[in-house]
Amino acid sequence: MKRRIFLAGLATAAGFPLPKLSAAASTAPIEEPHFPNRLYQFVWRNWELANLDRMARVVRTTPQKLDEIGRSMGFPKKPPLSADQLHRIYITVIRQNWHLLPNDQIIELLGWNPERFEFTLREDDFLDIKLGAKPDCRPVVFSSPTPTEKQRAAEIRRLVESAIGPELSNTGEPAFTFVERLSRTRFEPMRDPAAAAGPERVDISGWGVQADAAVDGRIAERLSEYLRTAMGSSIGSAAGKTVRLALAAGDEEGFTADVDTSRVVVTGTRLSGLLQSIYWLQDQMELAGGPFLPKGRTERKAIMNPRYLYSYFALYCDPLLEPETDPFPEGYLERLGRSGLNGIWMQAVLSTLAPSKSFPEFGARSEERLANLERLVQKAGRAGLGVYLYINEPRAKPAEFFRSRPEIQGAEQRGFYAMCTTPPPVREWISDSLAHVFARVPQLGGVFTITMSENFSNCHSRGGAKTCPRCSKRSNYEVVGEVLEAIRTGVRRSSKRAEIITWDWGWPAEMSRNLIPKLPQDTKLLSVSEWSIPIERGGVRTEIGEYSISVVGPGPRATANWALARQAGVTPMAKTQFNNTWEISVVPYIPVPNLVARHGENLLHAGIRGVMSSWTLGGYPSPNLEVAKELYFAPSRGSAEVLNEVAVRRYGAEAAPLILEAWAGFSRAFELYPYSVSIYIIPTQHGPANLLRATPTGVPASMILFPQDDYKRWAGKYPPEIVQREFSRMAALWAEFLPTFRRAISLVPARKGAQAQEDLAIAETCQIHFRSTANQIEFYLLRDAPRKPESLARMREIAQDEIELAKRLYGLARRNSVIAYEASNHYYYRPADLLEKILNCRHLLDRDLKGQADG
Repeated sequence: MKRRIFLAGLATAAGFPLPKLSAAASTAPIEEPHFPNRLYQFVWRNWELANLDRMARVVRTTPQKLDEIGRSMGFPKKPPLSADQLHRIYITVIRQNWHLLPNDQIIELLGWNPERFEFTLREDDFLDIKLGAKPDCRPVVFSSPTPTEKQRAAEIRRLVESAIGPELSNTGEPAFTFVERLSRTRFEPMRDPAAAAGPERVDISGWGVQADAAVDGRIAERLSEYLRTAMGSSIGSAAGKTVRLALAAGDEEGFTADVDTSRVVVTGTRLSGLLQSIYWLQDQMELAGGPFLPKGRTERKAIMNPRYLYSYFALYCDPLLEPETDPFPEGYLERLGRSGLNGIWMQAVLSTLAPSKSFPEFGARSEERLANLERLVQKAGRAGLGVYLYINEPRAKPAEFFRSRPEIQGAEQRGFYAMCTTPPPVREWISDSLAHVFARVPQLGGVFTITMSENFSNCHSRGGAKTCPRCSKRSNYEVVGEVLEAIRTGVRRSSKRAEIITWDWGWPAEMSRNLIPKLPQDTKLLSVSEWSIPIERGGVRTEIGEYSISVVGPGPRATANWALARQAGVTPMAKTQFNNTWEISVVPYIPVPNLVARHGENLLHAGIRGVMSSWTLGGYPSPNLEVAKELYFAPSRGSAEVLNEVAVRRYGAEAAPLILEAWAGFSRAFELYPYSVSIYIIPTQHGPANLLRATPTGVPASMILFPQDDYKRWAGKYPPEIVQREFSRMAALWAEFLPTFRRAISLVPARKGAQAQEDLAIAETCQIHFRSTANQIEFYLLRDAPRKPESLARMREIAQDEIELAKRLYGLARRNSVIAYEASNHYYYRPADLLEKILNCRHLLDRDLKGQADG
């Protein structure tokens, strides 16, 4: 399902008015009879999301009484959440309480005010859409548990302790531990004690590191620290032998490395080229297992520029007012650089970034935001990365904004109106605002634009301008072309070097044919590589309409638009997802690097010269990004060589052959993914955490956050039976290669063990989610068919299997904080939610699924 179609078809869209917080929908929340009552449900669902003092204020009691309730259900001692954890987990808090608490109690639980709550629902990547209609939730207020409720809590405790055992008391990795790990600037020991230089490599143990005058001395210090810490080498003890760092003039990013027995000279063009030369040195040493470099000259030139993605853990809504939650820590930026990247992007809303004489209500706290942006840009620049702003303007406004400005009131959708861009003042405001931003932050890397069907922006942006008296008489490509020119004019007024990237996201074919030839030659065209590829899976013919890794690009749409761009003298770029997609985003990357390597080779053959490699999901340093790195630089190498090198460097030479076998198997399995299912609502993001329902709830799935039991809509263009079969086949083939991957991980050297264990958890999680998705569809097909003893027996088997999957996944999620996290949705589930699935399924087995099958 295409994101733009999904968003356009919903009753409430981002940027459109929300119900008043005091008003509630007429629907009742879903009852959860596996809990003693709603108070127990509140304690359970917030045990890992909030602190007891805040929870107690919400339900009007004391922390001690809530702690007693939690402990009575089997929870170990409750660990406190830090301010940083609470700051990062708000979407999960809202989601977990959406069907439980009224809005005012959710706001109190968050410690917010109503204005912040409304702003977040509206602006935080369509959060209001993802949550769906707000049920009519009664307040949850403490009352002393009854004997019956205490008895049920004791039953829950026995069930949880029996299911999980001693691991229940294992604190594992607290939420967001990965942020601290990715932010570290210290090196871990990587030297293999048994490694030796060999005849083709030079041992640089004890060599000094020197930097030319043009090179920041901190870069040399950082390389020296790497040699001491990671390679266990003394510094400067080999008389006269040095690694020299130099900068060369030139615009093309690249480097040369000259290695002989008495000296090493690495020369980079531009800071990013020099840093890539150092990352090459590190890669070579880790590949060799010690401070050993290949003799001779190595030359690399960047052929993809820019190459940028989104931070794995940045807050999306208004990060420039939250500098304490750093989206770009130094250690993380360095890891991205080692992955071959030279840029990172973040959302920008112009009305918050610049003051305006025409619109005096704009620009509140803009200087504060720009000062924080300047600091982020400077820090990223020291790591050789540029910062790119996502521009999707002008944002629609409520009716009152236009009372004194009827001349710019444009198309209407659900009570909000576009700032019509046909009158010059709106385009002038866009230009002036961007000129202000780039003058204030001159080192910004550039902008990329979406102009159709994301937020409601220009009058044509969401499928039509019939309600605009001006734009209804004009073509979409005329209107959008003027918006793009306004953006370009503003950027160029303050910056001649910044990248201006036009993304054709949502453009219909006629618009592309008319607009791409008119794009200025100092801009670039970005197109989603895999869109519109025709496929047949499960006997169903369809085509790709969203991001995909299971289908390898490029496809006919991107190829046609890139050709138009080249004819116009505009550089083509590819939008890709090299780590993960909405096919499954519960893991930071899908371990299918063979598909990534094939895609990279295809882009090289297509002559692509720039890449945006993630939307909000996909910013995790991973073996996929290590493989993709090789498509960024010439001379290029074959996929087999690249995959082997990455496997050896990450897991060691002994484990590498099994790793390659498992990667190939996972890649074949993932190509079975039945694309054109409704990826935005099917429970591949939630897996076993999505509860089973014995009777239909009648509650529709919402985007990403609530799959519910809406299995017929999950199936998209397929019959549900086909989706069930294909997910089952995919899960079974994936499972065939898990033992190979496990054997490989057992062979990994201890110094690489922690990362390898996380990679194993990621691979295990994928298989669990695929199998659980197949289980859930089969369960509902049986539930809604005429009931037979054999179908009831099979439903019981599925419920029992879901218990086992939840138990497996509990340990993985408890030990690995990256599991179930995605930047724009936060945690899809926490370990306690997997325990709830066990309660849910046990309740079904003991009550709703009892019958003839028990005999």
